[in-house]
Amino acid sequence: MSDAHEASTGQPPSSPPSPADAQSDLGGFLAPFDVQADPVLLQQAVTHRSWAYENGGAPHNERLEFLGDSILGQAVTVKLFTDYPDLSEGELSRRRAALVSSVALAEVARTVGVGQHLRLGVGEERSGGREKESILADAVEAIIGAVYLSTDSETAGRFVLRLIEPLLADPERFTISLDPKTTVQEEADARGITRPAYDIVGSGPDHDRRFHATVELDGFNGEGLGISKKAAEIAAARELIAKMSAKGQLKHRKSR
Repeated sequence: MSDAHEASTGQPPSSPPSPADAQSDLGGFLAPFDVQADPVLLQQAVTHRSWAYENGGAPHNERLEFLGDSILGQAVTVKLFTDYPDLSEGELSRRRAALVSSVALAEVARTVGVGQHLRLGVGEERSGGREKESILADAVEAIIGAVYLSTDSETAGRFVLRLIEPLLADPERFTISLDPKTTVQEEADARGITRPAYDIVGSGPDHDRRFHATVELDGFNGEGLGISKKAAEIAAARELIAKMSAKGQLKHRKSR
């Protein structure tokens, strides 16, 4: 086979890419974590079902996402349980929910540059899929699954903890950045008032839709923009809580 190829082309056959080369092609986002994954699994992890549908039903990342979600949850649960022995079950659950939320995982994805390597269908590409929190979060979970299948549970667990390390390092993020909508609800409950509703206005063509959300609570307001209603609501809630925090008006946090 090699001799025939060289005779017909005048060039020696190219060798298959090494795992390191394949990961470099995907942006090398695993390199800083000192971990490797099977190139085929890694490519599958960044393949959205929309791309698979348009390419003959090729493998996509939903099964890997299912696996990665479980590994992520276990690693975060053990970390929180070990590091915060004085926290109640309810607070541990709230922190875990914040760390494994789509908002948190999408932030992780943006930090390591996953979005630019996603394989998306034409429709998702046009509608801003590379910035959609759900797609980014799913890809991160799928990458975790790929690392687990390529290595072992201990390595995958360490990988998870390194991914979320920046989130754990900033306690404010538990209330403001990671789960702002829940924090808004908690603030309303602490004041004994009705939880606020979000006013949302959409604009732009269907393939490039943008949303603007506003929310008001006890004299404070927040505004946010996003490519989905949920993203706009989260941005608005984050701004609202940030304003309240700056004025020392977060009643629920004071009660902890």
